[in-house]
Amino acid sequence: MQVIDFLKKDQGVTAFIAKTSRIKNSLLTGVERGAFAVLIQAYLAQVGQPLLLIEENEYKAQERYNDLSRLLADDDLELFALDGNLATQTAVSSPDELSSRIQCLNLLLSGRPGVVIATPQGLQYPLSAPALFKKGQKHFAVGDEIALPDLAQWLNQAGYHRENLVVKPGEFAMRGDIVDLYPLDRESPLRLEFFGDEIDTIKTFDLTSQRSLEELPEATVPAASDHVFTAEDLDRAGRELAGDLPKEAAASLEIAQEAFANGQLPDDCDRYLDYLLPESFSLLDYLPAKGLLLFNDWQLIAESVKNMGAINDDYLASQIASKMMTSRQKLRLDFDAVLKADCHHRLYVSMMAHSMGRLRFGQHLAWDSREPQQFFSQMELLKTELDSYAKKGQTVVLQVSSRRQAEEFNRSCHDYDIYLPLAEADGLKEGRAQLVIGGYASGFVLPDSDLVYLTEKELFNQNKRSKKRIKTLENAQRLRSYTELKPGDYVVHVNHGIGRFEGIQTLETDGKKRDYITITYQKGDQLFVPADQLSLVQKYVASEGKQPHVNKLGGSEWAKTKKRVAARVEDIADDLIDLYAKREAEKGFAFSPDGSDQAAFEAAFPYEPTPDQLRATAEIKADMEKAKPMDRLLVGDVGFGKTEVAMRAAFKAICDGKQVAFLVPTTILAQQHYQTIKDRFKGFPVEIASFSRFQGQAESKKIVAGLKDGSIDLVVGTHRILSKDVQFKDLGLLIIDEEQRFGVAHKEKLKQLKTNIDVLTLTATPIPRTLHMSMIGIRDLSVMETPPQNRYPIQTYVLEQLPGTVKEACQREMQRGGQVFYLHNRVGDIEETVARLEQLLPEARIAYAHGQMSENQLEDILSRFLDREFDILVTTTIIETGIDMPNVNTMIIEDADHYGLSQLYQLRGRIGRSARPAYAYFLYQPNKVLTEVGEKRLDAIRDFTELGAGFKIAMRDLSIRGAGNMLGAQQHGFIDSVGYDLYSQMLADAIKERQGKKPVKKSNAEVDLGLEAYIPEDYIADQEQKIEFYKKIKGIGSLQDREDIEDELLDRFGDYPAAVENLLNVASLKASCDLAQILTLVKEKAQIRVIFSDYGSRKMEGPNIFKALEHVSWKARIALGAQKRLVVTLLLPDKLTRRAMFTELGTFAKDAAEIIQR
Repeated sequence: MQVIDFLKKDQGVTAFIAKTSRIKNSLLTGVERGAFAVLIQAYLAQVGQPLLLIEENEYKAQERYNDLSRLLADDDLELFALDGNLATQTAVSSPDELSSRIQCLNLLLSGRPGVVIATPQGLQYPLSAPALFKKGQKHFAVGDEIALPDLAQWLNQAGYHRENLVVKPGEFAMRGDIVDLYPLDRESPLRLEFFGDEIDTIKTFDLTSQRSLEELPEATVPAASDHVFTAEDLDRAGRELAGDLPKEAAASLEIAQEAFANGQLPDDCDRYLDYLLPESFSLLDYLPAKGLLLFNDWQLIAESVKNMGAINDDYLASQIASKMMTSRQKLRLDFDAVLKADCHHRLYVSMMAHSMGRLRFGQHLAWDSREPQQFFSQMELLKTELDSYAKKGQTVVLQVSSRRQAEEFNRSCHDYDIYLPLAEADGLKEGRAQLVIGGYASGFVLPDSDLVYLTEKELFNQNKRSKKRIKTLENAQRLRSYTELKPGDYVVHVNHGIGRFEGIQTLETDGKKRDYITITYQKGDQLFVPADQLSLVQKYVASEGKQPHVNKLGGSEWAKTKKRVAARVEDIADDLIDLYAKREAEKGFAFSPDGSDQAAFEAAFPYEPTPDQLRATAEIKADMEKAKPMDRLLVGDVGFGKTEVAMRAAFKAICDGKQVAFLVPTTILAQQHYQTIKDRFKGFPVEIASFSRFQGQAESKKIVAGLKDGSIDLVVGTHRILSKDVQFKDLGLLIIDEEQRFGVAHKEKLKQLKTNIDVLTLTATPIPRTLHMSMIGIRDLSVMETPPQNRYPIQTYVLEQLPGTVKEACQREMQRGGQVFYLHNRVGDIEETVARLEQLLPEARIAYAHGQMSENQLEDILSRFLDREFDILVTTTIIETGIDMPNVNTMIIEDADHYGLSQLYQLRGRIGRSARPAYAYFLYQPNKVLTEVGEKRLDAIRDFTELGAGFKIAMRDLSIRGAGNMLGAQQHGFIDSVGYDLYSQMLADAIKERQGKKPVKKSNAEVDLGLEAYIPEDYIADQEQKIEFYKKIKGIGSLQDREDIEDELLDRFGDYPAAVENLLNVASLKASCDLAQILTLVKEKAQIRVIFSDYGSRKMEGPNIFKALEHVSWKARIALGAQKRLVVTLLLPDKLTRRAMFTELGTFAKDAAEIIQR
């Protein structure tokens, strides 16, 4: 039996459900949260028709979606994600929301028995005619014929944006016979290859590598919008909007009108639905005639329509007054009118029967469903209750979430003589107690069905986490644009210094075409660098927004700068190497392998650890078990479970009788970590203390004594732990949270404490400095990139700063009992901002905090905010790190375009720390034109709704974050003078040299065989992609590299022309020449001259050169040229194919390289 089979015993409910499809209005009261899910399952099984479920607001809709997501198949449950507030609804929001709406419409149109959950504002959302929306889909199959211009036109009309490279849902790109597109309902984008007008293949491809994955026989592509417009709609919208334009209309209105007149959709086309839709339809027009409309708690829904209506009226009035909109723009349907015109059968569900207004019902059932008792892990109480249920002959089901949990729970039960068989969800036995692995979010008791169902929530007070469906929007891709070169960027040429990159030009010399990178220096002097020498040019990256000093072409200034930096780099390299050598030589304590206590501690973790957590834990334990002291950096996004990994390491140390110190930057963090650690170590014999300025004198004395005599195993504290009076009996592990926030003096103290003990450093800010130290191998690095399951992506909006938006965002959060961070980054007028907010939100309790307050004042405010004494905290960026405030789930940032990308990311990571959706509003001043960088940042961050993007942002976004603190403040100037990449390279080389690792000696060969070797415009038109391929081709080091690039070119751009084949051949040859220390390899009429470098000439003396020529079939002359360099002249035979030439030269260069690199 399944749970719904037990309902059959309850004749009342079964008959009621059957009648819902015959009676206009039905009322069901007495439904508990847990039982609601059973009701939905029973309806789908019994009636088999689609169901549109209306919840009061987005938060409740999301909660209901979570409850049902573990019980229904992915394809049978959709959430109509829509912001009820028009201000945010019309702002450009993340693609996930749009995708979910499209999937809802498709589910309703399919007529399958599934559930769509929406809010009352969802019913007011104007939609296209269902028949037109259905036509907006296109089916593609291999062998179909479609002309490419027609396909491009359809994609444009269906709301897809044309780009050079597809990186996110709703985009398409065309290159020759290849069309890439990313439908909103797919995990991966699609690539269609054509032969003429016929579809040759359909494949999915990977966003990061842009390479094809699997072949598909066919694919259906929906429109990239929840609206479908025809050419006539655009034309009509243009004409009518032109007639309604007010005098001195806002620029956005005029831009939209022009777009329509030109047959195009403006970016903010959602604001013009009143003009674009000839007739408006609602979700109810998509629900099949036999489908059921279910309202959960009608009174609250009616209230929501009224409140939201008032907020939206205010917004429209302000938009019309400021001429941003016309009076015809309503942007929503009238709720009452939609319901009046609708003929579906309706079911009203409510706890009580009161306050139904004028509604009349054809049937009413008061269902007896109850909330079960809470047990809070008290096994004696559970035993008593189970005995009592057994006496009454009731069926009892106890649900856990995994087989592992079932085994653990059963072991605990045996200690109390409770024996529970494990049953399958569809194999429940009547009249007895049993365990099941199931998906209900909360339990229920159905007395008329003799069923008691208990979940983890009732048994252990643990909340069930919803199953997540996240689109794999690859983060790396979104940020490529930051490290890629664009015309106008500053670049560093290794030999000529800093200049401005102007783009790629194809120039012809001696009748042969070549691509050159153009760089402008002082006084407009230009340098043309052949594209195959791209490795000499790097993007200039330095501190935030700093304008570099452009060098003079041909002056001595650059050489001096490089020399100065090199000297400084060598000092740093010496210091680092000393430090590293000391650590290598030191003997620490080798911890013993895990025992049974460790296994028990890890099993007590209430969640499934993420794969990253398990990997990081294993890496840390392996380090601890070695005699060399550990020094590992654990990088993980805010809230990704670093603390759990640290606690596992701490427990391991304590098992071996060692003490652990957990050092944090602030008192509040110390309190928070102390609480977390205490709860986590509950039931294990470990003595834990918290040590900061909150402890009084007497308590402090006790702690100091406890650390000295070893009675305290683990201490969590601020820099108070570093005081002179603190001595440990046997410290074995030091855990440091956010090390970069400690001052210089504290860091010195840390250095002394760190000798011979294992150190684990945790950070959520991947500081470029620490990252680089780890990469160079001075420190070991563990990275955590997977979010824990119960966290939602943060809904992010980029909006103009309007009082209505701020008001609604704050009220929405306060209504659900949450709190708001309001970011205002100027201390000077922070009090005025508070006054402004108090006027806007008289009911809110508002406080402010900034960095100029004393530490005590600050901590006082923050701890009161934590205790929920305030609703809104107006603050500067001091909230960037550390403190866990799960109740704060809305963040509003003023002037968001002024922040760096990683900073915005860090800030946004302060919210969304709990199992409820979080909202971030990035505001900019009304009517402000954003700079390109500002806009790009905000776009990038909006697309990053997912978690775990932080590390990738830091890696790619050194340019925006500012690489200045890579090695501390004094390095600023040095990095700025040569750029980050060159600096890192010089440092890495200096370190290798000190470690006695000889860098492989390479020359930078000039290869000129008189061939056209470049990437023509008609093969790859986009400059950024062209540069990307020059970089890849430049990096060819082996046959495998070359084959990979060939495959990728064919896959992404189709067959390549001869010029590209020459480029690949020359690059492969050059890679061998560089290793062979060849300076030039140049074709002159019927011979090829090869000149070796000084080093190469010395290595090739005597018999070596003959050895290198052993496999060459051509005649060769050997001589010593200028500066005693070895010159080999190869005489070319008469009939020589290009392939034979590259084969011979390749053999010679490889053989020479082998001799030289020996």
